[in-house]
Order: sequence, then structure tokens, then C-alpha cells
Amino acid sequence: MFLVAGIHSITTVSKVSVKAGGSISIPCLYEPEYTHHVKHLCKGSNWGSRSCKVKTDQPDSSGKFSISDDKQQRIFTVTINNLMMDDTDYWCVVEINDLKSDVKLFQLSVTGGWPQLFVDHQEITGFNGEDVTIHGSYSNTGEIEWCRLGRSCVKEPSGSIDGTRVTINANVPKVFTVTMSGLRTESSGWYFCTKGLLQMPVHVTVKERPSTSKDHSTIIKCSAVNICHVQPLVKVSFIIPLSLLIFILMVASFIWFMLRRHSKSILSFHESNHQYLDCF
Repeated sequence: MFLVAGIHSITTVSKVSVKAGGSISIPCLYEPEYTHHVKHLCKGSNWGSRSCKVKTDQPDSSGKFSISDDKQQRIFTVTINNLMMDDTDYWCVVEINDLKSDVKLFQLSVTGGWPQLFVDHQEITGFNGEDVTIHGSYSNTGEIEWCRLGRSCVKEPSGSIDGTRVTINANVPKVFTVTMSGLRTESSGWYFCTKGLLQMPVHVTVKERPSTSKDHSTIIKCSAVNICHVQPLVKVSFIIPLSLLIFILMVASFIWFMLRRHSKSILSFHESNHQYLDCF
């Protein structure tokens, strides 16, 4: 396989700080014309000495490496497990043909202690129209940025990416948060935070909030003989006012009935007295 000179169609992070023994996922964005091409992860300090560890058409049996290809987003993701001190130089590779490939180098800074740039979760899920917050810490210097892979970046304190509001808060030393507000389905994808020379990728998934969280829904219950019935699911906060309303209506109906009966009794008594007086 030979490198295609002058072609730079892969976008990824450049350097990530990681902890020995842990794992890291790295996204690699490629051009539309390479959607159905084979992708690789290779290891080596230079391209001439690389060794390819996993391919999209050839899984790694050791469990050390994995690769997946999201053709819709045009991003293939490589995961390296059980990180060791020599896990430093890797290449995202798109195979163009039997003789040509496009490549992009990324580096890992493996440490036995706490990473210099760290986030609490590399995978985070939010709901349409709501907010999501990423928590991180750092020990290096430099400006904090939040970027979408292959697109724009936001610097502290705030901005927007593809219509989603981004707020960066780094008021507490060595700690920061990134809040994405007004999430949309299109907000799903790979992002990364940058601090100085380091980056840390984060995948954000945006979903519709499950319908069971609404006031009215249904539960389908099935017996052992597969006889099912639909039972409405109503919040307790709705059941209590409804029960109280029914009770009030029952009491009001009883009072109305008693008053009506009493009125009829009084009318009947007056009519009887009137008839009695007419006799005289």
C-alpha cells in the first residue's frame, strides 16, 4: 500500500492524553467518495514502519482493537483497549485501491497518572430540545475550545455550532464544563474539546424523550396464555385530583337529592294543611 501524496481527506484529532490500562475511541472523518471503501487502523511512528491492526472487513480477534464505520455521518471510529506506554502513534487509513491509501496520524500521550485533559464520559446522550453538559478537568495550559469534528469551534465563554448553543464554563481552576442547549437530532455526532495542544473526543447522541414520560400513555400487559389488554398509564398527580372531583360530585348529588326530598315534604305538608282548613 502506498500513500497518496497531497491528499488530505481524513480529519481527526491530533493528540490525546490517556491513562495506561484504559481505553480510548478516536473518530476519523472521511470524504463522501470513500463511503464504501475499506478503513484501517495502523500503528507506527512513521508510515514506512506501520503495522495495520484492524480493518472494517477484518476484525481484530485479540480484543485490543475495534473499528466501526458510520457511513451516514462518514466517520469511522477506532477503539484501542488496555492502553500501554508504547501505544503512541496511530494512523487512520482509508484504502483507495490496492496501491493507494489516504492516511492521517494521531498520537496518544499515555500516562500512569491522571490524563492532562480528561472528560467524565466519552459517550453522552441527550434529548431533543433539552440540554446536555460535559464535565472535564485539565492540568495543561491553553485556551479551551469545543469543536464539532470537521466543522466549527466555539471559544470560551459561548457560541453556537449548527444552531445548538454552546456554553463553556472554566471559572473553577483545573475544571470546566461544556453545555449544549436546545439539542436537535442533527446535533448527534462527534465533538472534541481542545486545551492547548491536546484534544479529547466526545460522542453526543440526541434522541426523542421516551413517550412514557408524558402524562398519558399505555402499558400492554400480557398473561401467560398470551391474552393481552391495554391499560392506561396516568400519573399519580392526575389520579388524586380526579378522585377528589368524583367525591365532590357524589357529595353534591347527595345534598341536592336530600334538599329536593325535603322541599317535597314541606310542600306536601302545606297542601295537607290547606285542605284541612278548607273543610272549615
